[in-house]
Amino acid sequence: MSKFGISVALLTPVKETGAIDLAALAAHAVKMMQSGVAGVTLFGTTGEGASMDGASRAAGVKALLEAGIPAEKVTLGICETAAQDAADEIESASRLGITQFLLMPPCYFKNCADDGLFDWHMQLLNATPSSAKIILYHIPQVSGVGLSVPLVGRLAAAAPERVIAIKDSSGNWANAEALLKQGALPVLIGDERLMHRAVPLGASGAICGMANLYPERMIRLFETGEEDKALSDEVTEIVSVPVVPALKAILAERSGEPGWNRLRAPLTPLSATDRAKVLAAVAEAA
Repeated sequence: MSKFGISVALLTPVKETGAIDLAALAAHAVKMMQSGVAGVTLFGTTGEGASMDGASRAAGVKALLEAGIPAEKVTLGICETAAQDAADEIESASRLGITQFLLMPPCYFKNCADDGLFDWHMQLLNATPSSAKIILYHIPQVSGVGLSVPLVGRLAAAAPERVIAIKDSSGNWANAEALLKQGALPVLIGDERLMHRAVPLGASGAICGMANLYPERMIRLFETGEEDKALSDEVTEIVSVPVVPALKAILAERSGEPGWNRLRAPLTPLSATDRAKVLAAVAEAA
């Protein structure tokens, strides 16, 4: 993977019943692809993947494929604590043609040793089709379980045909820089504010939530390696409040489609104060 490009970490529209609005999801994904991004990522952190049951996941994948999005352009988020449950989800999606997966590490037990995390990932790899390619996912501020730089190198060496990249969403530049300099895997950046620093060191691309709002700007940021200061300022405001509700509030405001405000439990919409704060700040930064 010399160049991954920009994959939109899709927000997931939900109906008043809590069911996914499949038509709106497919339409949003198609719109993102038409903007020129390299692909879309379904049911990651931004897409509330941890709140999506298996049937909802399968329906979401089918909706995108039926809308004409090629399976090879879709990355599917996987969030399970048991390796076999994660493997079963990968197996099901593989039967639909999906080959690329963003894999959250097991996130219930904390302070796990690298040996234990290595074994978990290898058990999963051994239980899934060889066609299933894995993007490791480092987002310790959400999962509570990080992937150390040595562990990333170890997994890359143990399964070079299966483990194809690492997404660093920690927002920690020292960690991203260490991964880039290690060179064991292509590095995808999750925090848009670090992209201009990562590109000169060989970052392969990004899976990011801001691409829901600004796909063309994210493409330009990746291709030029030049900081988009206004976009960075918006990210700083967004991460000061619950991120997924904030992104949904902004998309609802800008699209004129209030349904984007809805979230699946346990997430809830922003408070009126936080919503006003974020909308005012991003309007000023835009």
